[in-house]
Amino acid sequence: MNRLARFAGFGRRSEEPEETPTLDEDIDVERMDPEELREPIIAALRTVHDPEIPINLYDLGLIYDIEIAAHGDVHINMTLTAPACPVAGLMPVMVRDAVARVEGVGTVDVALVWEPPWTPANMSDEARLHLGLM
Repeated sequence: MNRLARFAGFGRRSEEPEETPTLDEDIDVERMDPEELREPIIAALRTVHDPEIPINLYDLGLIYDIEIAAHGDVHINMTLTAPACPVAGLMPVMVRDAVARVEGVGTVDVALVWEPPWTPANMSDEARLHLGLM
C-alpha cells in the first residue's frame, strides 16, 4: 500500500462499524414553497401563444387554475376561445411542455375544461390593448 493510501486510512479496520443510513431516517432536503413556483410557471405560460391570435394563452385568459402540489407536481385547468378551435389537441400539450421546463416542477397535468365558457372579459388589459379592444 502506498503512503497516500495509508494516510487516507485505506486498509485500516475501524473498531466501530460505520453507520449506514436506512430508509426510515429523515434526510434533510431543501424544500421549495410551492408558491415560489407560481411566477416561473406563469412566465412559462406566457411563452405559449395561440397560433391564430398573437397573444399568449395566459393573457388571453385561457388558463383558469394552476394547482401546485408540495412536491412540485402541477395541475392546470385551461380552456379555449371556442370548442371548435382547430388546435384544440395541440394547446394543452404546448402548455404542459412549457410548464414542465420550469425548474422544480414535477409532473404536469393539463385538463381542458369548458365551464365557465371563455369570454373576452377573461383577457388581461395588456391583451385587450394589443387587440385594440381598449
